[in-house]
Amino acid sequence: MANEVCFRTLHLERPWSLKSYESVGGYSYWKKILEEKIPPEEIIEQLKVSGLRGRGGAGFPTGLKWSFMPRNAPGQKYVVCNSDEGEPGTCKDREILRNNPHQLIEGMAIAGYVTGSTVGYNYIRGEFYEPIARFEAALEEARAMGILGKNIRNSGIDFELYCSIGAGAYICGEETALLDSLEGKKGQPRFKPPFPANKGLYGCPTNINNTETYASAPVILEKGGQWFQKLGTEKSGGTKLFCVSGHVNKPGVFEVGLGLPFTELLSLAGGVKDNKKIKAVIPGGSSCKILTGDEMLKVTMDYESIADAGSMLGSGAVVVISEGTCMVEILARLAEFYYEESCGQCTPCREGTGWMARALERILHGQGKIEDLENLERVAYNIEGNTICGLGDAAAWPVQSYIKKFRHEFEYMITNKRSMCAA
Repeated sequence: MANEVCFRTLHLERPWSLKSYESVGGYSYWKKILEEKIPPEEIIEQLKVSGLRGRGGAGFPTGLKWSFMPRNAPGQKYVVCNSDEGEPGTCKDREILRNNPHQLIEGMAIAGYVTGSTVGYNYIRGEFYEPIARFEAALEEARAMGILGKNIRNSGIDFELYCSIGAGAYICGEETALLDSLEGKKGQPRFKPPFPANKGLYGCPTNINNTETYASAPVILEKGGQWFQKLGTEKSGGTKLFCVSGHVNKPGVFEVGLGLPFTELLSLAGGVKDNKKIKAVIPGGSSCKILTGDEMLKVTMDYESIADAGSMLGSGAVVVISEGTCMVEILARLAEFYYEESCGQCTPCREGTGWMARALERILHGQGKIEDLENLERVAYNIEGNTICGLGDAAAWPVQSYIKKFRHEFEYMITNKRSMCAA
């Protein structure tokens, strides 16, 4: 990662080790909590001041979310981390798990204290072999150090943390489907309300956040909410991890202040391959509406600017697409992904994703008709807003935006039975 601010161990040898994390002040705030019993309300207020918003895609204010938990209510409460990073183009949480697992552990422990939760689970994508191994090793180091468990350092505070491994289902990135999977059920989204803060894991109050969100908390609290807020913009506080891939010279994960012009982020990634012009950009993961190159060059990397341009910051997965790339092929591949990953619970998504994938496959193989485009748009709009969870929208938005922005390419392929980008 470039420009480490919150994630400070990356320049060190063996950055994932407890020794490296402690050398940059790791676990200092957690130890302060254990010694001083800092009021949870004070911690929540600092998170609110910081402007930290959920880094998994939804962008909900973190301090506000933690405040929803009924921390003083009797009974078991949980904190759960969503490390099921399955959005195409997204790879930031994998890097945190691989290279800075202790910061995530500290963030989850702090969240447990603030929300009155004594047990936490980190639900990790099953394909992440090395990140799983690193996180489990870090848990063992933390336990050996005596900063997890019962009555930690005679503080009267209990917090135990476990690693739970998923089975590669994209739908389990949706928080309530993740909870069902943790309970040993088929991962399918739940109706809301009730929300997890009131009825979550095993029917108990549960706080769920993304990996980057939890991992950002320790440094924010150590340095103060205002420090973090000033690293970003007024409405989009702090830094954010962006995964930049596609047609760039140096793909990678970069930590930058929110509000950074896209052109500067592109420069960190080495610019566009072969000095080509940017044709389009996926600004926040494959489910986001696509922006043309001209639109993207005008935006800054924050929630408001990208929303004003007609898309969303999402998870921060930026995919750069250069001139000469067939947009029909890209959309057909994405549609197939969403069809394969639909959990099948809601009829619009179950039937609609399959229909869209098959229609695009026909167009791709020279069997399409012009009316297919109107039908694709109609089906996408019928899926949007009509499913239990937001992943129906995730399948619909690319279809809507690709056809809107690049309709001429789809029409050319239908009429000429080949891509207009073919050599």
